[in-house]
Amino acid sequence: KMALIVDGNKAALSGRREDNDDGRTEGSRLESCLDQPIDSSSIHEVVHYTPSLLLPAKHYDADTTEPISCGLQTLDELLSWKRSEANPFNVAVVPLAPREPPLATTLRRTLVSHDMMGGYLDDRYESICKNKKMFSTCVVRVTFLGTSAETPYAFYHWQHIDVFNYFTHTLVTVPPVVWTNAAHRHGVVVIGTFITEWTDGAKACEAFLKNEESYRAVADKLVQISRYYGFDGWLINIENTLSEVAVWNTPLFLRYLTDQMHERVPGSLVLWYDSVTQNGQLNWQNELNQTNKVFFDSCDGFFTNYNWTEQNLEWMKDYSEIQGRTADVYIGVDVFGRGKVVGGMMETNKALEVIRRHSFSTAIFAPGWVYESHDDKTEFRKNQDMFWALLSDYLYVHRPALPLPFTSSFCQGFGTAVYCRGKQETERSWFNLSAQEIQPTYYHRQLEGNGWLRSRGCPEDAWNGGCSLLLEGLIPASRTSPVCAKILSLHVPLPSKILVSLIYKLSAGITVSLELKTIEHGSHTDAENDKFASVSPEVLDQGHPLVSQLSELCGDSNPDGWTVRCSQLDLGGCALKEVSVTIQRTGEPQDTMFSCRMGEIMLLDVASLQAPPESLQGLCVYDLVWLHGAGPSLESTSPCLHLNATLRWDYPTQLVHHFRVYWRQLRRPDPRIPPGPLALVGRSYSNLFRVTELIVPEPPGLMELVVEPVVRNGIPVPESHWGRRRLSYTAGSVH
Repeated sequence: KMALIVDGNKAALSGRREDNDDGRTEGSRLESCLDQPIDSSSIHEVVHYTPSLLLPAKHYDADTTEPISCGLQTLDELLSWKRSEANPFNVAVVPLAPREPPLATTLRRTLVSHDMMGGYLDDRYESICKNKKMFSTCVVRVTFLGTSAETPYAFYHWQHIDVFNYFTHTLVTVPPVVWTNAAHRHGVVVIGTFITEWTDGAKACEAFLKNEESYRAVADKLVQISRYYGFDGWLINIENTLSEVAVWNTPLFLRYLTDQMHERVPGSLVLWYDSVTQNGQLNWQNELNQTNKVFFDSCDGFFTNYNWTEQNLEWMKDYSEIQGRTADVYIGVDVFGRGKVVGGMMETNKALEVIRRHSFSTAIFAPGWVYESHDDKTEFRKNQDMFWALLSDYLYVHRPALPLPFTSSFCQGFGTAVYCRGKQETERSWFNLSAQEIQPTYYHRQLEGNGWLRSRGCPEDAWNGGCSLLLEGLIPASRTSPVCAKILSLHVPLPSKILVSLIYKLSAGITVSLELKTIEHGSHTDAENDKFASVSPEVLDQGHPLVSQLSELCGDSNPDGWTVRCSQLDLGGCALKEVSVTIQRTGEPQDTMFSCRMGEIMLLDVASLQAPPESLQGLCVYDLVWLHGAGPSLESTSPCLHLNATLRWDYPTQLVHHFRVYWRQLRRPDPRIPPGPLALVGRSYSNLFRVTELIVPEPPGLMELVVEPVVRNGIPVPESHWGRRRLSYTAGSVH
């Protein structure tokens, strides 16, 4: 491949206009974006061939220029880290949601430490979804990653966990943005990993733990990295011996890091892994005791090694130095069951039963075992749901506190196609956890007789995103009452009037209705469901003014067999806690198999329907790289021109669900031919998007890049409020 860049200037990574020849350096890439005149919708490029790509190699894929997440390999790399050289695509855009009950009052917590095949696999790309008509390296990308993008690993049982740790054996592990966004949406704290190991780890520790100045320098950088990328803390794992000086400074390093994190990142956590002891020896204790208590006292929590016995837990429960901080002790459980451990694999529940019996928190290490250890990756969802169902008796549900408008189409952040309003938009396997929506409760439970009820994510059809929630089961002939299927646990403060929209598909022989459970504002009775008020909203007629207004704003309401029902509720002064669906048989009493596909639930403040739309502002284009590569299909023999560029814009993030990015050709060889239609390039879940391998006509050319905000209340934003930039380009001389 050959890259084309502006004027052949290797120092200028931004898309520079012809009239601007100031020789900018890499640090001014964003400035070049901001310099694009707001009163002009056009940019012009003169391009030349050059054999180099020039984008920072560690932040961009060398073949496609797609942004990638990565960690820091060495102490020098950490100490030289600068915000100006960081990866803007890895910055989380979803703030940590408040939750009920708050983490600080949760006495038995659950941490998941995600360690899979070295880390930074499918998840290091913001999205590996490619539109086959516009992108040519889809199959190559799957091979390049070393894992199957057709069936990627994902996690979606967020309501059961409190802390998510992204773990690799890199010195500094920065969680990929897709994990931070998904976890934060569910009120789950995300922590990275700082690990030293073996001989190189010992050398690094001697270097940064030699005095106060050196350990503060490392801590300061860890704080800066966490703040910039938007995650919430660190697991500190020192798995090598320490000298007398280094081990003396380790608690001081921990205390300084913890204090700085608390000051600069509200709700942050710093945890210590059970490894070295106070004499500097690498000696896993499998418990908290006098030899490692000094580290526990200097941070927020302690993650034990995995080879504990029940006697370790019994001893710790009576250990006087732990009193009042039992919740801060996370008993490690290796799901792979390596070594002499309690439980593991599909018997991990045995470990949790013992841990909870002694009232400790738990750290579940490498639950990706359900993916790694099974050859048939198409069974991943089934295996994962089975694993977490076995643990559910020992896990505790928390509710994310969310504002209106609230919407969830139950997308899990991956699938075999992308759907938009019930219609398939692209047919291609994809993975992007930033697209994951608030997740429902997944379960399989028995009813009386031979009856049963199951909820699961199903990619075979969806309203928006990659999957829907499928409720399926058997209503036994003996059952006369409706089956109640719990869907969501959350905390949503409600205004005086709300509009509830439910979109679904049903099998024959059943009807469904919504059941909402609410509680008065200010009440904290999560464990006392009998104090919840149950409301079953009545469906509004199609002629109701609110339904007519919504239909006028949103368009066709019943495409492709989906049923859309709207209800209005007057529930001021309370908060929504649970959403359930009641399923009722309509025919004669007999065993009745059923399926109910839930496409979307949405709750709106009625007053918000009157709010004027926001306009997308400041769309700019920079970091242009042009490549000659393969054509639009694997059979193509002639090379095509590929555009790669970064788009950035301004739009209120609290309003938007995602953005749709389009392009179209404006100038044709024959001037009598009108401009081409808008073609979808992809979706973005932040105010930043990297166009990669977009096939465009050879120069000279004129094209337009367009960004459409898709807002959370489901009302389309008028085209006049979208962002647009024209890009003209001509070929320069060959160097």
